[in-house]
Amino acid sequence: MAYLDHRSVRLGRFLTACAFLLGVTMLFGAQGGPQARAAYQNTSPTSLRDGQHDFDFVFGTWRSHVSKILHPLAGSATWAEYDGVSHTREIWDGRADLAQLEADGPAGHLELLCLRLYNPTTRQWTLNYANSGDGTLETPLVGKFNYGRGEFYDQQTFDGKAIFVRQIWSDITKTSAHFEQSFSADGGKTWKVNFIENFTRISDDGNISGNSKWSSPHEGVSHDFDFEIGIWNTHVSRILHPLSGSETWADYHGTSTVESIWNGRANLVELEVEGPSGHIEGLNLRLYNPRSQQWNLTYANSRTGTLSNPTIGEFKSGRGEFYDQEALNERSIFVRFVISDIHPHSCHFEQSFSDDGGKTWEVNWIATDTRMTKHDDIRKSGKIP
Repeated sequence: MAYLDHRSVRLGRFLTACAFLLGVTMLFGAQGGPQARAAYQNTSPTSLRDGQHDFDFVFGTWRSHVSKILHPLAGSATWAEYDGVSHTREIWDGRADLAQLEADGPAGHLELLCLRLYNPTTRQWTLNYANSGDGTLETPLVGKFNYGRGEFYDQQTFDGKAIFVRQIWSDITKTSAHFEQSFSADGGKTWKVNFIENFTRISDDGNISGNSKWSSPHEGVSHDFDFEIGIWNTHVSRILHPLSGSETWADYHGTSTVESIWNGRANLVELEVEGPSGHIEGLNLRLYNPRSQQWNLTYANSRTGTLSNPTIGEFKSGRGEFYDQEALNERSIFVRFVISDIHPHSCHFEQSFSDDGGKTWEVNWIATDTRMTKHDDIRKSGKIP
């Protein structure tokens, strides 16, 4: 797996794992330009191949060798070499996965992750990257596999200039794979490779054991979510039509599994609940930013395969508050997410919307969790592969 230079960040918002939430999907064709996008728009999604298992090959633990050019698009020929280990485990039966890389070399230490999500409507993948140094997500790359070769594209700003980014997976076997990332500063006419990664399989188990080498300068603050690591019984109530005057609520029951990443500086929540109104399968990726000492919470559900814009905030006196601004029914609203009543065996979550600039709030999503297993028992339970 590989990661983008984090000088450029552009994020899209998609609220929680609930069915009423909205999202934005970036579509890029094979060259990322207007003709490719127009061609895609004229293609029926039902005529596209189902690629939900395209990344199954990468599940497991790999020996990783990384070559990274130090100054992309600057005419530099100076490369840095890293060696390490990459772990990838499946989510949603392969329709998503979480990959983590930790590697070292003369140029320093890398600790990075990629959350890959499959969109069953567009039949494309979004690749969402982050590094532990800033706890923020990159612009997602979007693309698909054809004939065993995966191509993914996005546009971002690098050194103040708009560029295209391309990532390619190739030479895939049961025990090896090849990855390259390239930048283009001329609209896709030419590409300059800046990141190469070669994989050699160690095992089929993609779980991480042991502790990371990376240590946070804000060790106490960044462990705010340690209380939640484990598996929980979850009861969810959500209002079906927020900010409409409706008082019709739907109830769901199921489980939440919370896994620690980067020694507590990030975590992944997997939610699966069922109710009379249907089935919800969602996730919440939480990343700690050591610079701002705040958390970025992003959400997705399995029906759309896209990540939300982050709700951003922090814990004070045992209470977490996180905020965002987004659109609901084409109107701008505020979003507030609160975590409270935290005890060893229970905790409480509420989401509220405001359409008057935060003067008043309407609660539309409530979750109450009761612990099933402790931190040390999370993998023994079999919930996480």
